[in-house]
Amino acid sequence: MEPRTSPAPPVETVNFHVWQPCNMRCAFCFDRFLDVKRAVLPKGHLSRADALAVVRLLAAAGFEKITFAGGEPFLCPWLSDLLAAAKRGGMTTAVVTNGSLLSGSILVQLRGMLDWLVLSIDSGRPATLSATGRATARHTLTPQDYLSLCVEARRIGMYLKINTVVHLANCSEDMSELVIAAQPHRWKIMQVLEIAGQNAGTVEPLLITEVQFDAFVRRHRLVERYGIVLIAERNDDMVGSYAMVDPAGRFFDNTHGRYSYSEPILSCGVRSAIDQVTINREKFLARGGRYPWTIDESVTAGRSV
Repeated sequence: MEPRTSPAPPVETVNFHVWQPCNMRCAFCFDRFLDVKRAVLPKGHLSRADALAVVRLLAAAGFEKITFAGGEPFLCPWLSDLLAAAKRGGMTTAVVTNGSLLSGSILVQLRGMLDWLVLSIDSGRPATLSATGRATARHTLTPQDYLSLCVEARRIGMYLKINTVVHLANCSEDMSELVIAAQPHRWKIMQVLEIAGQNAGTVEPLLITEVQFDAFVRRHRLVERYGIVLIAERNDDMVGSYAMVDPAGRFFDNTHGRYSYSEPILSCGVRSAIDQVTINREKFLARGGRYPWTIDESVTAGRSV
């Protein structure tokens, strides 16, 4: 394990958007990073060596959990190397994926390196997924595709989480049956968020009110009867409550309706870079950002992850 530096970061978890390219074109996506690709990083990602260096520095800075996101992180040829480096650094690991590049055999290969599989599932209806761009070459995942991945992840001992972005195309749907069948440990429901420079220009027809979002959440509270932890995040909950690193290895925040970036971690270090963005610990805790994410913690806390 890498030696830890001090002081501790303002929050325990960090999201590293390691790969800008994606094989889907979701109209609501607020992590496109086309601005980064145009102005800073033509390939849309760091080299393997630089990405590994960022992971090691984040571990040494005291982050306890790292989530690899994108774009689509399973497009990254060295994702397993990053996961292994994070584990050596003592971090709990997670990957947020649309699931299109996953298979049971890949999950087996990641056993021991990937602690949390986080599947982005916005609907059980292929027509809804296709209409919003949650598709590859017009192919959408079916409910059975999602369930097969969930079953395999649980079988090999991974924790399972589902992320759902609620927007106008899916806010009247009922995903209860699908989620209950999937049996995730956690289900995060997020209100679609407009970010200038990311999804502005495509997301507007999909924006919803807090009333519509709250109705979706109420409709799905019954999943809690099945031991599934439901987390609902309105737009205000999401703003300024995450530690996030962009594909160029810079911290960024979303407190002003667009992304603001720090200097690169590799040039100024984690502490200097993180001080250049806004991360509100109170909001992080209020949205449930700190929870028992390992077996030992779960037992100590006396509750499920």
